[in-house]
Amino acid sequence: MFFKKITLLFFLIFASVGYSQTLSLKEAVKTGLENFGSIRAKNNYTNASRETLKQSKRDYLPNLNLAAQQDYGTVNGQNGPLYGFGGLGVASSGLPLPDQNWNSAFGALYLVNMNWDFFTFGKAKEKINLAKVDVQAKENDLKQEMFQQQIKISAAYLNLLASQRLLISQQKNLSRAEVFKKTAVARVKNGLLAGVDSTLATAEVSKAKIALNLARNFVKEQNNKLVDLMSVPPQDFITDTIFVNQIPKALILEEKTTDSLHPLLKLYKTRIDYSNQQTKLYKRFYYPTMSAFGILQTRASGFDSSYATDQNAFNRNYWDGVNPDRTNYLLGVGITWNLTTPFRMSKQVSAQKFVSQGLQEEYNQAERELKSQLNFAEDKIKITLENYAEAPIQVNAAQRAYLQKSTLYKNGLTDLTDITQTLFTLNRAEIDRDIVNNNVWQSFLLKVAATGNFDLFINEF
Repeated sequence: MFFKKITLLFFLIFASVGYSQTLSLKEAVKTGLENFGSIRAKNNYTNASRETLKQSKRDYLPNLNLAAQQDYGTVNGQNGPLYGFGGLGVASSGLPLPDQNWNSAFGALYLVNMNWDFFTFGKAKEKINLAKVDVQAKENDLKQEMFQQQIKISAAYLNLLASQRLLISQQKNLSRAEVFKKTAVARVKNGLLAGVDSTLATAEVSKAKIALNLARNFVKEQNNKLVDLMSVPPQDFITDTIFVNQIPKALILEEKTTDSLHPLLKLYKTRIDYSNQQTKLYKRFYYPTMSAFGILQTRASGFDSSYATDQNAFNRNYWDGVNPDRTNYLLGVGITWNLTTPFRMSKQVSAQKFVSQGLQEEYNQAERELKSQLNFAEDKIKITLENYAEAPIQVNAAQRAYLQKSTLYKNGLTDLTDITQTLFTLNRAEIDRDIVNNNVWQSFLLKVAATGNFDLFINEF
């Protein structure tokens, strides 16, 4: 019956101040995971790494080039060396005649070129493996971000719930103060009490109103934090209070956490794996690359085959110049090996090893911190459970004391100081109860954050 009264009072209070939407913890977490910007960003980064993996696999395919060009110009040749510096040399070919002439005609070149690094001593394979590890790293980064967001939203939800329950306690405290004031004013008018009692009762009501307004402001702050974490438009929520007077079943059953690795440690581990894989790839550059290549080339020219003896044997007709009439093909294999590459890459390998060692130290530090956090959470759970058992005793005792003192005061058998003290004690006991109940769930959430198994928490709802 008492719980039903509290629930009814809860809805009456928040209906009066404009709270319109009831929100469950599961809905809050689900909405936050769907909307939060960093999660959506890292989901895109993960998809990008998957596409990069596909691209790295396709890099093993051979290069197949098609080319065609049609030109018009002269074909004067000259004996002597030539280096096409920067690719700027002209590929004109012809007889080294004694004099310059300006005979010109059309020419064309058509070719198909294929080259394939068919054996790279593991470079292609290690590049693919590196892309696979990068996908795992991005996926674990996304999972870690989602886990952290789940913890943050749950903590914000519990804080909002606690603030709303404190608001109820302050509303009840104001109601008691107003009843106390009415009693004091009536007795002062009847000459049964001194006028100072009425004044002090009015002060207690003002004090209760100030406390209520502070509680409302605190509710608004916690509500806004939850709105930000959920990435939704500004709105006011009513939290679900069904579970708050209970303790997590996992604590009663003493369920053991899973042995799966914490999402944060998984992220650090894949970063180490990525660094180690980069080291393997760099080592593969010590070795040569074996390639296969093939070319099919067709040429056309407006200069006749007799042009060597008759410089008038050419035709400026476009079609004669671009119609192919000579074809060559070439097939072959080759090997390229830059002998200075191992000397240069050895430092890259040693640098990457230091990176791996640094990442391992970060992993070790994170593991130590999580163990410390888990130990702290276990101790905190024990303390909050003890407080959870004591809180109802304190509230019941305070309620009885307040009822006794208020009855005595109404009958003129006690003074204002006693009733004010019991009023303060009851208000403090109710606030302690609200905080203690919420702290049980907060400490349980802290344990979940240390173990990395959010299902252990969310399955309670």
